[in-house]
Amino acid sequence: MGYSLSNEPVDILLVEDDRRLADLTAEYFRQNGLTVAVESRGDRAVMRFKTDQPRIVLLDLMLPGADGLTVCRELREFFNGPILIFTARDSDIDQVIGLEAGADDYVAKPVDPMVLLARTRALLRRVEEQAEQQRPIAEIVLGGLRISEASQEVWLDGTNIQLTTQEFELLHMLARHAGTILSREDIFRHLRGIDYDGLDRSIDGRISKLRRKLGDNASAPSRIKTVWGKGYLLVADAWGEPV
Repeated sequence: MGYSLSNEPVDILLVEDDRRLADLTAEYFRQNGLTVAVESRGDRAVMRFKTDQPRIVLLDLMLPGADGLTVCRELREFFNGPILIFTARDSDIDQVIGLEAGADDYVAKPVDPMVLLARTRALLRRVEEQAEQQRPIAEIVLGGLRISEASQEVWLDGTNIQLTTQEFELLHMLARHAGTILSREDIFRHLRGIDYDGLDRSIDGRISKLRRKLGDNASAPSRIKTVWGKGYLLVADAWGEPV
């Protein structure tokens, strides 16, 4: 059964079928100044989201009605805010699948509530910073590559390139710093709002997808280069002539 700690719009939607864990987690967040709505079923999570309009979703994977990965993909069809997967499934492949489904962070149970709170606040800070920075800006044009932050669209040689939100954010960051090596730590902190743990390879996966979608040679990339031991470099003059 779903339940809420407030009838007002909330900061967090916690989708968790373990009632005791949900109660304890929600109460801890409430004591630290955050409002929480709780839903116990996966097949009601999307409707609950639309009702409560939270700023962030904390999502278990093993849920009755619909699994968390399905919920995450459905939310990503219209929600660009942070989703944090909070689950007992802690294998590397589970984490990769969760992040590929659209999650911004992945926390394995059991976890100290202080750590969960810190990770949640870090993601919320990122949302607030992005909201403050939203403003009409000029497009980034590098030869045949054109990037519009306002519409979150990308064109290469006049062709619209379909990117996910995460892929667009990564490409935009690289293009804004074209010609500069960006470390994995800097990219991770900018995109995820948390420090890099040295193990996560989600950025590498997004780089590979960007190269494929932007026509870069995966075995010998010339547009988005890997600088071993340092990070990634978007080459400013590798995009042909403007269209």
